[in-house]
Amino acid sequence: MPVLEFEPERLDDQGFLDRTDASGVLREVASSGARVRMARRAAVEAGVSAIAQDGRPRAIVVAGVGGCGLAGDILAAVCGYGAPVPIVTVRSHRLPGWVGAADLVMTVSRSGRAEEALAVTTEAARRGCGLLAVGPGGSPLETVARQARAIFVPIPVPETPATVWELAVPLVTAASAFGLVRGEEEACEAAARRLEDVAHRCRPASESFINPGKTLAMELADTVPMIWGSSPVAAAAAYRFATGLNTHARYPASWGELPEAGHNQVAAFDGPVAAKDVFAEGPGRTLRLFLLRDTEEHPRVARSREAAAEIAQDRGVPVSEIHAEGEHPLERIATLIGLCDYGSVYLALGYGIDPAPMSAIRELEARIAQ
Repeated sequence: MPVLEFEPERLDDQGFLDRTDASGVLREVASSGARVRMARRAAVEAGVSAIAQDGRPRAIVVAGVGGCGLAGDILAAVCGYGAPVPIVTVRSHRLPGWVGAADLVMTVSRSGRAEEALAVTTEAARRGCGLLAVGPGGSPLETVARQARAIFVPIPVPETPATVWELAVPLVTAASAFGLVRGEEEACEAAARRLEDVAHRCRPASESFINPGKTLAMELADTVPMIWGSSPVAAAAAYRFATGLNTHARYPASWGELPEAGHNQVAAFDGPVAAKDVFAEGPGRTLRLFLLRDTEEHPRVARSREAAAEIAQDRGVPVSEIHAEGEHPLERIATLIGLCDYGSVYLALGYGIDPAPMSAIRELEARIAQ
């Protein structure tokens, strides 16, 4: 396989962007605000509020893999530490042994065919759990959910999984029926507007020197990114950022949440990848720390973040900070994910990579299915 080089000038070549992004991933990311509104409307029309008629569950379990599992992380972050109900994400074929009839299981599948989601939905129905499913209409997941008399939220899902909003927003809307999310309708609209603002600032026609998405891609290029969040909201966005780099740019990345990351990942600042060879040709590949900051940080976490940045800079490891904006946690997470999604896609395009095909993932799925 030839060595790919990042060429910044590609990001301002509209013809190159159009040719390389043949599937229109940038257009899909730009539609994030519309997808928030669409997903909320789909949830309301599916009658998710009826899920609360039997009272608040003992726990909420979100089942899904990939971006579908991330939807559970977003739900937990939006509900926050003060939520009176634990929210657990399951990324496997099996429910924990403690899950039973007193609990609510939310299964999410972008394709509606994921074997993990189908297995958990079936098991949840057998255990008598409350059940909500999110996926494409007419899919196997809908069939299993309808047979279990579960609430099903049908969503139109494109072939290219460029956003997470169609998966996460129905869960947030459902949780609001239990009083776990305050001001949900207003928050969804605020998040949609924030995403539209990000899309305007990061549009392909906007040149690199004023385009935050392209700037982020140039900071990422030829580095080994470590991405840390300073709160559950920022940590969910950090995870999304890392997986977006994996899938769109085929790029490795690690992620973590402070203060935990300061107790293990910080040691990498003294390692071989952090040491830059000043005599090497080209930019070389070295660590870069990306700090995703939330407006609601615990004071000790804020100190941990500051100290980690100081330690990185003392060792010559560059540090970038991305700040959340807004009041509601859904709004804040939208500002972080929106920009990071653009950064991931522009990084792929800067390397001359079509951000849509995910052949290794498809090959793995096919081999598992054999």
